[in-house]
Amino acid sequence: MTMAAAMQSRTAEAPARSKASRIAHVDIVGDPGEAEPVWRALEEPGHLSTPYQRFDLLSPWQRLVGSHEGARPFIVIAYDAERRPLLLLPLSLRQSHGVRTACFMGGKHTTFNMGLWNAEFAAQAEAADLDALFAPLREHVDVLALAQQPLRWHDQQNPFAALPRQSSINGCPLLAMEPGGPPASRIGNSFRRRLKSKEKKLQPLAGYRYHLAVTDADVTRLLDWFFRVKPARMAEQKLPNVFAEPGVEQFIRGACLTPRGEGRVIDIHALECDDEMIAIFAGVADGQRFSTMFNTYTMSEHARYSPGLILMRYIIDRYAERGYRSLDLGIGSDDYKRMFCKADEDIFDSFVPLTSRGKLAAMAMSSLNHGKRLVKQNQMLFDLAQRLRRAFG
Repeated sequence: MTMAAAMQSRTAEAPARSKASRIAHVDIVGDPGEAEPVWRALEEPGHLSTPYQRFDLLSPWQRLVGSHEGARPFIVIAYDAERRPLLLLPLSLRQSHGVRTACFMGGKHTTFNMGLWNAEFAAQAEAADLDALFAPLREHVDVLALAQQPLRWHDQQNPFAALPRQSSINGCPLLAMEPGGPPASRIGNSFRRRLKSKEKKLQPLAGYRYHLAVTDADVTRLLDWFFRVKPARMAEQKLPNVFAEPGVEQFIRGACLTPRGEGRVIDIHALECDDEMIAIFAGVADGQRFSTMFNTYTMSEHARYSPGLILMRYIIDRYAERGYRSLDLGIGSDDYKRMFCKADEDIFDSFVPLTSRGKLAAMAMSSLNHGKRLVKQNQMLFDLAQRLRRAFG
């Protein structure tokens, strides 16, 4: 049997040495559609996962983007003795230089990566459970490269925090919001006054408004503008246009158009007037946290009035008024993020070797990421790296 065929549906008994584990069976599934019923069940309230691991986000990413990158679905589902699902890991498998590496699906488009866990099991998971989970994977994987994992999610610890770990390359600025707290508790009064002063320059524009895109026509119109303006903004900053990579635009359009609850899988917030789109922020929400994914703002003279900051104020107040407890502005330490976010989400990477070949790969990956983090934290080294990147394209 070929490896691909074996991956389609492989069930392994938990090894004898892990008898203390609640995990009795581990399935490895190579088709997201086959995993869909369990996947969606683990997204329901009462379970532990981030909105970045939803089926409606990752399945199209895998089909439209991951497949172009040479990644194959590698979905791991663990069950107890009564065949009740305990967790699902939405991974993809890549092979390079003879090393088989399993990573979380989503690539550059997910800020946080986690499994989807039965919350009760996640609270009790121990080393024996992780041994039972990983043992059946060794036949297919040399190393697990599990990047950008939150240490905790909604006050519950991520069970993978028990693995050997290191801080992720980049941090994630975080705004904690006190439910029912006054506006000044999330954005200081002096900063609010500065933003209102800037907004006075925009308010005379005909049809000036903030809104959340709710119709397909609105979503499509905003995305048409985004995909025209964002490449120009990235070129201006001498950054590579990740949105031009194969399948990315289709993936984003599909997720922004897919309904979820009262919104979409990816929600788009906009500041606009009758004649012009002024700024957008798009992200994912789960009732407690809003996480931004992408944004841009006008190339016109109205850019000088900080429309992105004005829009972010609207977004923060909107979610705070709905009882949300936190908001993050994605990976990276851009100056505008620090204007709103004074804390950082604790995120970590784990490189777990499953074979002797994987041990060398895990050491190399760990060292590389550690070096990148050092560069990002040292302004002189970071500036040098930026100049070299620009010089060599």
